[in-house]
Amino acid sequence: MRHDYKFLTEKKGLTASLFSPGKAHLILVSAIVAGFFLASSLLSYQADANKNESLLITPGKVAPQHIIENLPLPSEPQSNSLQLPFPVASKTDEGLVWKTIKVKPGENMAIIFSRMKISPTVLNQILHVNKSTRKLTHVLPGKKIKFQMNDKGELRQLVYQYNIANSLHIRKVSTGFTASTQERKLDTRIAHASARINLSLFLAGQSAGLSDNMTMTLANIFGWDIDFALDIRQGDHFTVIYEEIFMGDKKIRDGNILAAEFVNRGRTYRAIRYTDSRGRSQYYSPKGLSMRKAFLRTPVDFSRISSRFNLRRKHPVLNRIRAHKGVDYAARPGTPVKATGDGKIIFKGRKGGYGKTIVIKHGSAYSTLYAHMRSYNKKSRYGSRVKQGQIIGYIGSTGLATGPHLHYEFRVNGHHRNPLTVRLPTASPLPKKYLADFNSKAQTLVAQLNLIKNNTLALLQ
Repeated sequence: MRHDYKFLTEKKGLTASLFSPGKAHLILVSAIVAGFFLASSLLSYQADANKNESLLITPGKVAPQHIIENLPLPSEPQSNSLQLPFPVASKTDEGLVWKTIKVKPGENMAIIFSRMKISPTVLNQILHVNKSTRKLTHVLPGKKIKFQMNDKGELRQLVYQYNIANSLHIRKVSTGFTASTQERKLDTRIAHASARINLSLFLAGQSAGLSDNMTMTLANIFGWDIDFALDIRQGDHFTVIYEEIFMGDKKIRDGNILAAEFVNRGRTYRAIRYTDSRGRSQYYSPKGLSMRKAFLRTPVDFSRISSRFNLRRKHPVLNRIRAHKGVDYAARPGTPVKATGDGKIIFKGRKGGYGKTIVIKHGSAYSTLYAHMRSYNKKSRYGSRVKQGQIIGYIGSTGLATGPHLHYEFRVNGHHRNPLTVRLPTASPLPKKYLADFNSKAQTLVAQLNLIKNNTLALLQ
C-alpha cells in the first residue's frame, strides 16, 4: 500500500510541475504566436485568390497583357490523356521505303500487285478512284512503277510515269486513296540542218546532225515525188527546219518538220507544214498544193530495184521472153510492204507464178498488185479497206522467184503502166479559206530556207 501511495504521490508531483505558474505562461505565449501565423496565412491565400479572379475576362473587363513563355514539351507523355499541339507520325508511317519495279512483257497490275504482295482489294480501290487511274489498266512493258511501303508492307504511295512528261500519283489517305496526274513542262526549240549527199541520204543526214527517224520523215514528205531507191544522185542536197523538244537543258525527242527543201537531179521540191482551224496538219508546196499524192511512188522503203518495167524481158526462171509488167524491188526477207494508196483488197491468196499476192482496187480507175510475199499482215483481209502507207505484207520469194523481192504492178483502167514513170493523180489542194493565212506563214519559212541553204552551200564550196 505504501508503494501505491508513493506512485500516486509522484504522479501528482509530475502534474503539478507541468502546470506550474512559470511554465503555464510560456505555453500561453506560444499558442498566441501560432494563432497569429495561421491568421496571416489565411489572409495571404485570400489575397492570391482575389488576384487570380481579377485576371478572368468578364463582360466589361479587359484582360491585362502578359507573356506566355514557351516551354519545351516532355520527351515522353506523362499521361495517356496528354494532347500534343501537333500530329505525331503513327507507327504505320515509320520505316517508309520506295521500291521500283520494271513492267515485264505480259504483266498487268494484278500480277504486279501480287508480286509486291499487295491485296487485290487495294488495287480495286485504286482503279475506282477516278478516270486517271484507268491508265493502270494498260501498263506498258519496260515502264517503271514506284511503290512506297511502310514497315507493315502496306502501300502508302504509287507513282507511274506513263510518258516522258506525265506521271500518275496515288496516295493513301484516311478515307482510302487519292489520284492525281503531274505534268512536267516541255519546251519546243527550232533547229535547222542542211547537207549535200555524197554516199547516201542517211549518211548525209547524220553529218548534218539529224536522227535516222528525222531523215526518214524527210524522205516520206517527198516520197510522192522522189523515188529514194532510184532517183537519188551524188550532189543532191536538202535543207530542213524542224522542232526539238527539251525538258530543261536535256533534249527529249525530235518534233515536227516545219519546212523542207530537197534538190534532186537539179529539180527543187519544197514543203511547208500547215495546220488548219480543225487541227489537221499536212504538207503543201509554197503554192498551197498538197505534197501528198493519191499514190506513193514506191511500196518499199529504200530498196534496190532488181528488175524494171520491160515488155521484152527474158524470164530468169522460165528462160524465155515474157513481158515484165511491173517493177521488182529486192530487199531482205520480211521487209514490210506498204499499200501505195487508199483502197480495198479485192484479192488475197496464191496467184500462179506470183506466189502470195494482194491486189488493191483504188476507186474506179486504178489498181495495184503486190506479189511474191512471204506472209500477209494479219489485218489484211479480203474485202477490207486499207490506207496509204499501211503495211499489208512482207517481202519473200514465193512463186516463180529467184530470190526475195517484191513484184509491184500499177494498172490504169486495167492496162499496165510503168510504176516508175506513170503520172500519179494529185490529192486535193489547200481549201481557199486557208490560203491567206498559209501564204503569210509560208513566205517566212521559205525565206528562212533560202538563208540557211545559201549559208550552208557557201561553206561547202
